[in-house]
Amino acid sequence: MLVATCLSLAACSAGDGTSEPQPSPRTALSFGQTADTVGADGKGTAQITPETIVYVAKAGTDAPEHGLFAVVSFKTGNRTEESVTTTAGQGGFRWKALDGKTIKAGNSEGARGVAPVGFNDGGGKSAVRADTYQVNTVAFDITSADKGGTLVYVDGHGVAFRWKVPSTSSGPAANALKSALK
Repeated sequence: MLVATCLSLAACSAGDGTSEPQPSPRTALSFGQTADTVGADGKGTAQITPETIVYVAKAGTDAPEHGLFAVVSFKTGNRTEESVTTTAGQGGFRWKALDGKTIKAGNSEGARGVAPVGFNDGGGKSAVRADTYQVNTVAFDITSADKGGTLVYVDGHGVAFRWKVPSTSSGPAANALKSALK
């Protein structure tokens, strides 16, 4: 029994005495649903709502390395009296492909450079002022087979929130986002 416990603990360890936060299992939310998340370092609360997905073969002058950019616009809300920092700028967003492969946001030079005009600066501004919301984007460099995956956001407590992503461009700002990416 002790050996099994030690083996399972070792599997959770990064080998340097630290462990990676293990996301808790949750049912995937519908795209457009809001999740109440914990801010970076466990401070504050932010509401994360992915609203629009567009798939484009080019963003400005940047071409994807894997064939397609998946660009998600998301709204971040803060209903508190203090600013909150999300984990968006610390790798909080991931794309889980249908084959189970996980792709980090900004996984190529082109994806890191996606910054559509009118959607803040792209990449997900981390700080949200008190009692406001903002719209940001996050980009993934994917293959066309990866379309329709799951968007994952890991908050400041290591809790994973999941949204099933449509396999076609959709959402209230799809046309505006496509135009901003030209």
